[in-house]
Amino acid sequence: MIDPIERPAAVPRHVAIVMDGNGRWAKKRYMPRFFGHKQGVDALVRTVLACADRGVEYLTVFAFSSENWKRPSEEVSGLMGLVLVAVSKYLAKLAGDGVRVRIVGDRAQVSDKLREAWQHAEDSTRHNTRINLSVAFNYGGRWDIVQACRQAMAAGIRPEELDEERLNSYMALSYAPDPDLFIRTGGEVRISNFLLWQAAYSELVFTDCLWPEFGTAELDAALAQYARRERRFGAVPSRALATSGS
Repeated sequence: MIDPIERPAAVPRHVAIVMDGNGRWAKKRYMPRFFGHKQGVDALVRTVLACADRGVEYLTVFAFSSENWKRPSEEVSGLMGLVLVAVSKYLAKLAGDGVRVRIVGDRAQVSDKLREAWQHAEDSTRHNTRINLSVAFNYGGRWDIVQACRQAMAAGIRPEELDEERLNSYMALSYAPDPDLFIRTGGEVRISNFLLWQAAYSELVFTDCLWPEFGTAELDAALAQYARRERRFGAVPSRALATSGS
């Protein structure tokens, strides 16, 4: 296993990415959208290892939203097949590089074969600690909040007992800190129902770069933006306190 580079204070613990632009990347090259998704998998592997090298502890990526089922059936079918191929092609490398893989989202709609592949990926990387990769598949932020509420109700939590901390324990990413940095590629400037609960205080970075072209330069540019920002979490800016007098 490669030892991770020590994480400087300015590097986020948790990065979330909406991987957008695969289809447009393919269209620009007069290729079917599937080829864009295939290149997108390669970009994901590059980014996982680059984040690990820079000391990021958690990376969460939006691979397939609950709304993506509305896409053409041949594209959805191709994506499902690509996931299976990607697991078999890259899992050994990611596992060897110390990556722990988790899948977050509603698994009820996917095939048994896909669920088994995900379970294998999670089981075979369970003891890795270099970086935690969470792949959001058939995921939606609203779904996440609803399923957390349902779990709390099923557990017998009374309304007066339910606070933010307790509800958070039922969220899909309850094992991870909230994302410090939220990146969206592809030029769109919205979060598209991704991590609505967890991204409440994330620093947002939007880039025109299409996801298959995303590399270390684009990652470092986003990390540099993050490092220049002053995170306040609703508090008075420290510079304002410094100039306000006694």
